[in-house]
Amino acid sequence: MERQRVSGTPVIWREGVEAAFCPGCHDGTIGRLMLEAVDEMGIRDNTVCISGVTCAGFLSLGMEMDSVICVAHGRAPDVATGLKRALFYRPVVFTIQGDGDTIAIGAGSLINAAMRAENITVCMVNNTVYGTTGGQMAPTSLPGQITTTTPTGRERLNGLPALVPEMLATLDGVAYAARGAVNTPANYQKTKKFFKQALTRQMEGAGMTFVEFLSACPPNWKLNPLESLKRIEEEMIPAYPIGEFKT
Repeated sequence: MERQRVSGTPVIWREGVEAAFCPGCHDGTIGRLMLEAVDEMGIRDNTVCISGVTCAGFLSLGMEMDSVICVAHGRAPDVATGLKRALFYRPVVFTIQGDGDTIAIGAGSLINAAMRAENITVCMVNNTVYGTTGGQMAPTSLPGQITTTTPTGRERLNGLPALVPEMLATLDGVAYAARGAVNTPANYQKTKKFFKQALTRQMEGAGMTFVEFLSACPPNWKLNPLESLKRIEEEMIPAYPIGEFKT
């Protein structure tokens, strides 16, 4: 029997998964956003989520959909490609990946899927650290950011932050690229529209689509949840502007 909606919760969200996330983490909020979008678009029975190795991967435990898959580190676009090509009914396929999973170990998979114009949607959760493994520097760590591997702050020698949707927007195989956040109700609704648009363009067969989600990581930032919201507004969004970069 279909579970009834309670207090606006998507019917395809499995209760209790929130316990997997640290206090103040935005991954659970991002998962809810995704499932609200799938629910509202009426595509639950034709949608597959590919989960990468990331804190956000716990979201796959909360998605009551026909198929949820966890794959090797960085290889979510490859598995999504194979699934999309192999299944004759061409499901809507989206990945959930962290910033390290997407643009560090998974950079090759991401760029090549984009160059092939694979009809998949790649979703990157950006919290500017390797949250799963203890807060090391990530490709998205901001200049001067203190991490366990940059104890005096990220320096230019360590590289510059990766602006992924801006980069992907330059590739012909990418049909849609956007970045959003969930730190305010307005940003939540705007980002849900971005995600819906990415899935819509995929269903139109336009090419690869990409959405970046800015997310908080209070434990590794050494901040409380409220301070983390302030950091997103004052530091992350200026460095990672919210918006659509290719439509």
